Amino acid sequence: MIEPLTHNIQDYLKAIYGLTSDGKEASTSALAARLGIAAPSVTGMIQKLSALQPPLVVYHKHQGVHLTPEGERAALEVIRHHRLLEAYLVSSLGYSWDAVHEEACNLEHFISEDFEKRIAAILGNPVRDPHGAPIPSVDLVMPSTKDVPLSGLHGRERAVVRRVRCEVTPILLHLESLGLVPGAQLDVLEVSPFDANLTVQVAGRIPVVIGLVISSQVLVEKMNET
Repeated sequence: MIEPLTHNIQDYLKAIYGLTSDGKEASTSALAARLGIAAPSVTGMIQKLSALQPPLVVYHKHQGVHLTPEGERAALEVIRHHRLLEAYLVSSLGYSWDAVHEEACNLEHFISEDFEKRIAAILGNPVRDPHGAPIPSVDLVMPSTKDVPLSGLHGRERAVVRRVRCEVTPILLHLESLGLVPGAQLDVLEVSPFDANLTVQVAGRIPVVIGLVISSQVLVEKMNET
């Protein structure tokens, strides 16, 4: 592995991993949008990463970019740091789940491997962060999950919330107010045939109607149908 990787390079690798987790290439425009950087600057950095020895990405002009095995390991290491930090901030320092993302982004580049191991041990080696995102293992393997978007469920299906993939504070607070947090059990009572609105009932709460903006951010694991 090339040492050391700058914070900027780590951010690029983490963003590429997120955009290619479905097996597709990451376009420079999508990467620019995620990082908030001009597309020409993104192209220049991708070309730099592909020219390193060993290369961290594979880039084909007009086709997109994906990580090499070396680039993926580097990305997973940063992701592990980030998600463990989020868990530590919530469980040990009293942060709310909507206030940890930026803090973890600031800290993820600086912690040592010894610090990572210590907080993992203190937390009992968690497999998910406070938002339900899987935490890469110590040997940098991303755990597989059965998570599917809530928006893809049909009427009369039961599920448990596993993950909320949004990082926007107002949406996280709204989801919390609805009880749509990791671990919550819900029933999909009805699906609108015209606008994809779902009528859902979280256990112990009254039914609510949620739109696609919200339901697409919530990942669930299906249970037996009601």
